Amino acid sequence: MMGYMFGDSWLGMGFGFLLFIVFWGAVIWLIVWAVRRSTERKGTEGTTQSALDIAKIRYAKGEITKEQFEQIKKDLSG
Repeated sequence: MMGYMFGDSWLGMGFGFLLFIVFWGAVIWLIVWAVRRSTERKGTEGTTQSALDIAKIRYAKGEITKEQFEQIKKDLSG
């Protein structure tokens, strides 16, 4: 008599257990991915920097010279 797809053998139970692990692994991965994505966006939303703050950061990183920074400060103040 023909049984189910894998019958009542250890192979069928092993395959079912493997599917169970894959399913819950995918669910956990999806939750971790969603949490990481939502926290990354929260870190950048609502934080507005002034032009002077941006210039200070660029000067600190070495992207602009002191003269350029002073010129930006002068331009922004008046």
